[in-house]
Amino acid sequence: MKAVVFGGSGFLGSFVADNLMDKGYDVVIFDTKESMHLKPAQEMVIGDILNIDAVKSVVKGAEVVYNFAGIADIDEASKRPLETIKQNILGNAHILDALKDEKIERYVFASTVYVYSEAGSFYKSSKQAAELYIEDYSKKYGIPYTILRYGSLYGPRANGTNPIHALLKKVLTEKKISYWGNGDEIREYIHVEDAARCSVEILDKSFVNQNVIIAGHHPIKSKELLTMINEILGSKMEIEFRKENSDIHYQITPYSFNPRIGRKYVSSYYLDMGQGLLQCIEELHKESIA
Repeated sequence: MKAVVFGGSGFLGSFVADNLMDKGYDVVIFDTKESMHLKPAQEMVIGDILNIDAVKSVVKGAEVVYNFAGIADIDEASKRPLETIKQNILGNAHILDALKDEKIERYVFASTVYVYSEAGSFYKSSKQAAELYIEDYSKKYGIPYTILRYGSLYGPRANGTNPIHALLKKVLTEKKISYWGNGDEIREYIHVEDAARCSVEILDKSFVNQNVIIAGHHPIKSKELLTMINEILGSKMEIEFRKENSDIHYQITPYSFNPRIGRKYVSSYYLDMGQGLLQCIEELHKESIA
């Protein structure tokens, strides 16, 4: 069974590639750079989703195709709208067009809960457009799909664009806690390993042509999260909140009225956020002494 993971060198994509491999798939990672987490049993293909010939070549014979490629950072997308259109919309269309002649069992697309929101700027718009193209390609060519709308991810392998990673790194290096916001922002964080496991479990036939929300179990305010981090580190650092005026991030909920409903997939087996934060802190500590 062949599974292709576009963007498989990245944060979530690399964990999904590992999970697929553990499930017995022959995993091919397609990305612009080699994965730092590549396993011996995984095949690495260096390429760009904007190269449609390369995309067509790698999906031949695949049963499952995941798309994590493109611009995933909201702030970057807000600053680079044209590149966001190319990567997130045109790149997705290249994969869809390559799949129309393949008999795959599932195309899994990484979207976001921001598709429900007035916030999210060009990132939100690119994901909404990509979802529409997936639905239309499915209607015309019979491509079975599952759209995964992710909440706030955290965990190992993250880079500086990940909010939790950036926050923890700042705390450990500068010995202070500062946060852009007023402390009342609410997020449903989900550990990347739990998100990856759910992203493979949805290959069950009951999720064909469905929109699925993958987010955390418990909403948490930013000030509660910062207090938790402070207590974990056993310190009494002052927590500073800096006022942020932004229309690209939501305050309490990403949801605005939108008839395009998705079901939330909740696993009964997941990593507690306190344990997940400890794991992230341990990873950053190892990096600092390496």
